[in-house]
Amino acid sequence: MAEFTLAGLRVVHQVAAARSFTRAAETLGYTQSAISRQVAAMEAAAGAPIFDRGRRGVALTPAGQVLVRRATEILADMAATELELAGLRDRLAGRLTIGAYPTAAMALVPRAMAQVMSGHPGLAVILAEASTPALLRRLRIGRLDVAVIGVGHGLPDYDLSELRQTTVLQGDLLVAVPDTHRFAGHAGITVPDLAQEHWIAGDGATGEPQFGAWPTLPDPHIAHTARSWSTRLGLVAAGLGITVIPDVALPALPAGVRAVAVTDSSWPGRASVAVTRPRPSAQAQAMVTALRNQAAGLRNA
Repeated sequence: MAEFTLAGLRVVHQVAAARSFTRAAETLGYTQSAISRQVAAMEAAAGAPIFDRGRRGVALTPAGQVLVRRATEILADMAATELELAGLRDRLAGRLTIGAYPTAAMALVPRAMAQVMSGHPGLAVILAEASTPALLRRLRIGRLDVAVIGVGHGLPDYDLSELRQTTVLQGDLLVAVPDTHRFAGHAGITVPDLAQEHWIAGDGATGEPQFGAWPTLPDPHIAHTARSWSTRLGLVAAGLGITVIPDVALPALPAGVRAVAVTDSSWPGRASVAVTRPRPSAQAQAMVTALRNQAAGLRNA
């Protein structure tokens, strides 16, 4: 009789996040045939199909939605268990410095820091915010232990050679709107719905990636620009426009602002990746585990 396995649940969870067998295989370091075998085994255990396969990728069936929801909880519990057991085996101490891009630093990284520090009271964790190129430079010269960066469509092709990469979250973009906005009560909208909106865009240093309007929207109207996310979301809350928000930042949305999903098959998405040196310390490995654990919690929220 077929049974559920952690390996199978991890594969199903990643396929659902990536919406693609191929991208899941790349992320997990498996062959595509291995991914297909694991999914088939989980479908046998579930007694029903988990995914609907289409030309534009895969979508969850009702049985798949149940399984992925439970898999998220189980994998998060296992990650927490691994971290707790690691704390029993070796009481990590000393100092760890983690760097992150701004939206990851809004919720994901602080929660992972709190988890690590709770499990390892002797370990001091320091957060450094900087642009991705600066984070990678600091990592290579030993001033950072872990860097959390964004990769994917529209971002530079960063040099990650000889660095160890772990995908933490395969993320989506949403739009943040005032809670009085006509979109606020919608479960989802489409790109054409956004055509007449006023946008609040990021305004950073030359060469730094910024969130502008929706990435596939032609000729958007940029009403305001702001450097910080707090200012950007404050402008949204005041009803002065809407802005793009990555799902990694959703727990940090202020009062008066709601996030709305956008259906856009042309947007391939981005990922949050934890980068370490090739042989990370036990402290760095504990942080990467905590990041994955907290990312699973964000996805399930």
